[in-house]
Amino acid sequence: MSDEQYLVVGLGNPGPGYAGNRHNAGFGVLDLLAERVRGRFKAHKGRAEIVETRLGPPPGVRAVLAKPRSYMNESGGPVASLRDYFRVPIERIVIVHDELDLPFGALRIKQGGGDNGHNGLRSVTAVLGSRDYLRVRFGIGRPPGRQDPADYVLRDFSSAERKELSFLFDRAAEAVETLLTDGLERAQNRFND
Repeated sequence: MSDEQYLVVGLGNPGPGYAGNRHNAGFGVLDLLAERVRGRFKAHKGRAEIVETRLGPPPGVRAVLAKPRSYMNESGGPVASLRDYFRVPIERIVIVHDELDLPFGALRIKQGGGDNGHNGLRSVTAVLGSRDYLRVRFGIGRPPGRQDPADYVLRDFSSAERKELSFLFDRAAEAVETLLTDGLERAQNRFND
């Protein structure tokens, strides 16, 4: 078995004021992954909080779990800095993020693609100079009525949504582990809604 390392980054905004926001779904999934391995996020000089661990059934796959300490639209800097520090190639970088174009709770795993107006992805793509990283897209649905999407993503999940969140974050965490241990195609077959 190769001992290649993955970089798994959850996108979100730092600070308690943003904690329950839809835009912080990536952080929610990463928090759960860390909890599963009893890991504690620690500050890293790459402007991120990280946990170095192994994911999946023993012996597991080496992974660095990371939450950038920058705002969403500047996520690329910390991602590039961690990529350089841990020497992770683009095809082993996994970005976990919220997705407006998927219904609430739906998952889509893919490699490459556009940013769909997502400022975090736009920043990551610009700084990495490539779109070929892996993505675990967590559906948050479209805003109701004429609500501005920029406003919608910075709102907390509704109380009805919050009732389902722990199950959905758990499923997304499982999808990340499957992606690392079984590869893209198997993860897509199992989790893509």
